[in-house]
Amino acid sequence: MIQLVWLIPLLPLIGFTINGLLNKKMPKAFAGILASSMLAAAFGIAFKIFLEIKDLPGMIPTVKLFDFIHVGSLDIPFSFLVDPLSILMVMIITGVGFLIHVYSMGYMHDDEGFVRFFAYLNLFIFFMLLLVLGSNYVIMFIGWEGVGLCSYLLIGFWFKNQDYNDAAKKAFIMNRVGDLGFLLAISLIFVTFGSVEFTDVFSKAATLEIGIPVVTVITMLLFVGAMGKSAQLPLFTWLPDAMAGPTPVSALIHAATMVTAGIYMIARSNILYTLSPVTSSIVAMVGIATAIFAATIGLAQNDIKKVLAYSTVSQLGYMFLALGVGAYTGALFHVMTHAFFKALLFLGAGSVIHGMGGEQDLRKMGGLRKALPITFYTFAIGTVAIAGIPPLSGFFSKDEILAHAFAASPLFWALGVIGALMTAFYMFRLFFLTFFGEFRGTNAQEHHLHESPTSMTLPLIVLAVLSVVAGYANFPEIFGGKHYLQTYLAPVFAASVAKAPAQHLSHQTELMLMAVSVVCVLVSILVAYNTYISKKVVPEAEEANLSPLHKLIYNKYYVDEMYDALIVKPLYALSRVGHQFIEIGLIDNIVNSLGKIALFKGRIFNKLQTGHTTFYLFIMVLGIISILAYSLIVKL
Repeated sequence: MIQLVWLIPLLPLIGFTINGLLNKKMPKAFAGILASSMLAAAFGIAFKIFLEIKDLPGMIPTVKLFDFIHVGSLDIPFSFLVDPLSILMVMIITGVGFLIHVYSMGYMHDDEGFVRFFAYLNLFIFFMLLLVLGSNYVIMFIGWEGVGLCSYLLIGFWFKNQDYNDAAKKAFIMNRVGDLGFLLAISLIFVTFGSVEFTDVFSKAATLEIGIPVVTVITMLLFVGAMGKSAQLPLFTWLPDAMAGPTPVSALIHAATMVTAGIYMIARSNILYTLSPVTSSIVAMVGIATAIFAATIGLAQNDIKKVLAYSTVSQLGYMFLALGVGAYTGALFHVMTHAFFKALLFLGAGSVIHGMGGEQDLRKMGGLRKALPITFYTFAIGTVAIAGIPPLSGFFSKDEILAHAFAASPLFWALGVIGALMTAFYMFRLFFLTFFGEFRGTNAQEHHLHESPTSMTLPLIVLAVLSVVAGYANFPEIFGGKHYLQTYLAPVFAASVAKAPAQHLSHQTELMLMAVSVVCVLVSILVAYNTYISKKVVPEAEEANLSPLHKLIYNKYYVDEMYDALIVKPLYALSRVGHQFIEIGLIDNIVNSLGKIALFKGRIFNKLQTGHTTFYLFIMVLGIISILAYSLIVKL
């Protein structure tokens, strides 16, 4: 079955091709079933491969399809690396992707671009699978750029709205900034190691000493790429704006797949980061800074999808914190649990928006638990999971990250707990404002309220179950667990563990850290309950009524405005200067001057064209005499 791994990305590519070519002629129902079936089949193959490779310890099969690039000493095959890490990511992508496809059949049912939407979804999945299956950095980069293209198409799916087009362009351009770093890193990897194949690069890297400068440069460049794709400071502002796309896009791209590409890339390159403690420290610092920064913004947002967007940025920060302190398994554990509960929350938000007739403002909701019971209960599970309350999955993955952070630096742990406090507060703020209290919308919205169809609620239920049980994949030893995920991924991180063995906390310390974290989260939830349930506080509708600090957070610290003032406007000004003085003043004048010279010479030589044969004979004879005279002078 491992040799059939190429079928996994091929199936969604077939779905894209059929739906794309037959866009106008394809019945809606068939388009959705076709796209979803391709994902279900891909997941089935991935699951069978998962069962095979977990019984093959130490073996990392590479499936070569064909020779891709061969120039001089550069040899890049088009091949797939089939190991525990790639298959874990494939199962998350195809499994959660399938549920989102099913959900989309109900959510996008009345959209005129229904078939085109499913074509884009399948194309996105194809590139994402290429990204995680590629056996070298070049194939990974092809998938990396492909998901960037598809995110542009999906975020700007409703292209008749110019604001949505602007959001799509912003995501595309900001990702290109990070991608430049990734591309430079690939070039430097080839120069340093003579190959871009993972097996070659990592085996050679494992023989190096810790702290070599060139490895630090490589890892920093890779991290720049990861910052763009995974929305870390300072390249994070594209992700909240990307909520302009349909809600299933938010769930697919911004919960389970594309935004975790940077996490995957660093985890895949783990030995390089282990060799560079400087870069690892920077990764951890950027991660925790992003987690705190985004969490504070989430406290004051009133758009249900924007709250979840900043929550995603914050949770990605936790994953980078884990990577920075060497907790590679912990980072991927959180990738998995986050894929479940954040996809659940995004799809739950979509169900609320669907029931509200398109309304996304929390201030106009309230009391929806009676009208949307399935959405309410599943959303509650997602909220509890992301808040980190046991025994749901988010608690176990967050606790593992915080434990490793404490082992590396108590300051990282303290900041992580503060981020968890804010996460619990803003998520329960969203939950209480949406489902409790009195309905605050219009009469038309109240009459429109209804539970979503089965095609939308069934994926919610499945994701809710996964959000409950996924934590047991890496259940702590302190509770009698076996760390199944850590054991499964051990071959991928073996070289890093050999270079820098992990620090283990005592059971007593680990229990204390868990207790402090849970108590702090529960206190935060009680504060949210007291504010939005007991006191029935509703966020101010007018920005002018906000306090200065609240206004600062509500406006996202004016980061976009700062970028506009420091980068966009100076570039525009420089462009205008270049256009006026270089383009028009210099280049155009040079070109125009050449034209004027040609015209001037033409007017002079035009006078020689008299039309009289005798004059032409005279000039001919004069020319002959001149040539003869020149020849005589040269001989003398």
